[in-house]
Amino acid sequence: MADKGMTPIVKTITGWVKGFIMLFGIYIVLYGHLTPGGGFAGGVILAMVFVLLTLAYGREEALRRFRIGVASELDSIGALMFLVIAILGIAGTLGGKFFTNYIAKANPGTPFELFSAGIIPLCNIAIALKVASSLFLVFILLVLMRVIHDPREKA
Repeated sequence: MADKGMTPIVKTITGWVKGFIMLFGIYIVLYGHLTPGGGFAGGVILAMVFVLLTLAYGREEALRRFRIGVASELDSIGALMFLVIAILGIAGTLGGKFFTNYIAKANPGTPFELFSAGIIPLCNIAIALKVASSLFLVFILLVLMRVIHDPREKA
């Protein structure tokens, strides 16, 4: 098991940077309505943390940290959350529309204010959950099907 994954240098660097990459992904999701980014870009960055773990340590380590069942549940939760946000727009206001902004704010769209974008940050979080878990599941499926494999493994 010690020879699974890549070299000790890659494993050490991965251990150091994985937290920073995850923090950056969360930042991109939460501030996506104020700066370039959002749910999709942040979700891709968050998924890449687990892809990096898979490449550096092997699939067993990545699956220990982010199980397939949990990823599948987060994928479903992200889709359901997005649908609930959309439907609450109809119910939130009389005669409302699908995806109507139901979070009232005195000055909507205030520059550099995190909570001024109404439902957009909530949509970004839902999209990030969906994208991060879906990309990880696709990558793990490719690893399990041996489309992507450890170069040190013999064919």
